[in-house]
Amino acid sequence: MAVDEDAEPQKHLLYVADPMCSWCYGFAPVIAEIADHFGERLPVQLMMGGLRAGNTKPMSAEDGATIAGHWRKVEEATGQRFDFERFAAREGWVYDTEPACRAVVTMRLLNPRLALAFKARVQQAFYAEGRDTTDEAVLADIAGEAGVDREMYFAELLSEEARLAAQRDFMAAGRAGIRGFPTLLAGDGSGQYMVVTNGYRPLDGLPDALEKWLDA
Repeated sequence: MAVDEDAEPQKHLLYVADPMCSWCYGFAPVIAEIADHFGERLPVQLMMGGLRAGNTKPMSAEDGATIAGHWRKVEEATGQRFDFERFAAREGWVYDTEPACRAVVTMRLLNPRLALAFKARVQQAFYAEGRDTTDEAVLADIAGEAGVDREMYFAELLSEEARLAAQRDFMAAGRAGIRGFPTLLAGDGSGQYMVVTNGYRPLDGLPDALEKWLDA
């Protein structure tokens, strides 16, 4: 197949996030609005950041109270709903974000067009419904509820390919110096990126600013 060497590299957004990062949950409606607004004109590519990937420390009551305090700030700033009662009952639970990140990567491998919405669904399940998204079986259930063949998805989630793909995301985010989530970057297709936001910000003004950049 002939390649058009004069074709302009496609501009896109690179969204670096973690489905078990509370500020990413707060940002979920914003990135969804942006994705809907631009569609294929400025597609959103997902990279998982691995906020607490591989964590093995059981959560103490003090840890839980600190995390819940952060969540209340997110709830106040963004209007996103949290289930504090179920979370408070999780003393001893291990807050490992690797399985949830791998779940989103798995969906990206299977169907990239579903990945952003699936990430939002995993966030909703964890934060608002109190489901344990460190449990691979629960993640497969969520995929099944989204209309994906559960058993096929579960096998892919457990595959070495998915594990390696998630690790590549974590390493790429680290090499880029991205430590805070959500981070949204605008790429021109040549490998150059501009920071749109590092941390939560509301939708106000974002589509207009990105429209101007897209047209430049």
